[in-house]
Amino acid sequence: MEERKSINERVILVGVCGQEGDDTADSLEELGLLCGTAGAEVVGTLIQNRERIHPGTYVGSGKVQELAQMAEETGATGIVCDDELSPAQLSGLGDLLDVKVMDRTLVILDIFAARATTSEGRIQVELAQLKYRLSRLKGLGRSMSRLGAGIGTRGPGEKKLEMDRRLISDRIAQLRRELKEVVKHREITRARRKRNGIPVAAIVGYTNAGKSTLLNRLTDADVLAEDKLFATLDATTRLLELGGRQQVLVTDTVGFIRKLPHHLIDAFRSTLEEAKYADYIIHVVDASNPQREKQMHIVYETLEGLGVMGGEKTKPVVTLFNKQDLRTDHEPLRDMRADESLGISAADGAGLEEFRELLGKMLREKRIFIERTVPYNQAGVISLVRKAGELLSEEYVPEGIAIRAYVPMEVYGRLG
Repeated sequence: MEERKSINERVILVGVCGQEGDDTADSLEELGLLCGTAGAEVVGTLIQNRERIHPGTYVGSGKVQELAQMAEETGATGIVCDDELSPAQLSGLGDLLDVKVMDRTLVILDIFAARATTSEGRIQVELAQLKYRLSRLKGLGRSMSRLGAGIGTRGPGEKKLEMDRRLISDRIAQLRRELKEVVKHREITRARRKRNGIPVAAIVGYTNAGKSTLLNRLTDADVLAEDKLFATLDATTRLLELGGRQQVLVTDTVGFIRKLPHHLIDAFRSTLEEAKYADYIIHVVDASNPQREKQMHIVYETLEGLGVMGGEKTKPVVTLFNKQDLRTDHEPLRDMRADESLGISAADGAGLEEFRELLGKMLREKRIFIERTVPYNQAGVISLVRKAGELLSEEYVPEGIAIRAYVPMEVYGRLG
């Protein structure tokens, strides 16, 4: 699935502002970036102030007429609504407008379809797309027929839109079976990591906060890192070497965003749950973004929805305020929900040595200090200490190997 380089659609963004002071304007600005990533040019914006979204046409009848006029004047080929449209809204707008009707969810799904590279990613994206399209088959098919290419036609594509509900349901069932096998494999991998005793840190954050750049800087992971929304989708795990021979597995996860479609959360649950099974959360924040407070709130809200945090969950969190080199304000940066926070620039490496030291210190705090002599006939234990703990010193004496080390509880129990 190749990403389209040329702009092939002209769209009008549409939002509903429910109350004064909400973030509709900011959300539409982000939607414009999403459309640009998907290969569309934004030629107009329309916001309606109303208490609630119209159940049949998203905006009121007067605004629908205004949209039709805007589309004619700007040569727009489609509109993109900032919220997920119901089948009734999709059908209602499709009947009244002579352009393609889309919503935020469809645009995000389209970007994911273009960016998925692994077999797991493709399965997850196609499953999310088909679940979304199944309930909207009639209205969506009519809307898509107005333009044969563009947003919404990647992944399963136009051909599958013409399938009847039974065929799409069969395909969804097949994809779910395939995804179950993938989840099973992921669970085996997690169990193997746990047996190895190496702690796991999951990198989370708003999309385009710099998570992949951070992973590359720390571990030479060679993950695609671009200044784009959702540049990478597939979780990548790499080994990070810290001072004192300490090791930690670092996993990058898919970025979060406003109104992340529930179809995607369901489909990508096994990938997103890498954070749930991690020992530490590394929260990357774009410190140069004026919306950073809102973005941090969305990240924590999503983590709570996944069961990663909230309630009795007390997983240690390190917040990295990234892109310090791009900051134009001097407001204090703080995250009241993090255990530790640090300013960094993953692009040029500033602050990363301090982060390594901080992570090493946090790992040490959860371990037990030991000072003992291991008999030579039990020398194999030393390799376990090296692998899962921090070996400070070792000295060969007549009685055995005298060691000083920090070890996790499971290793401590095996030392007798």
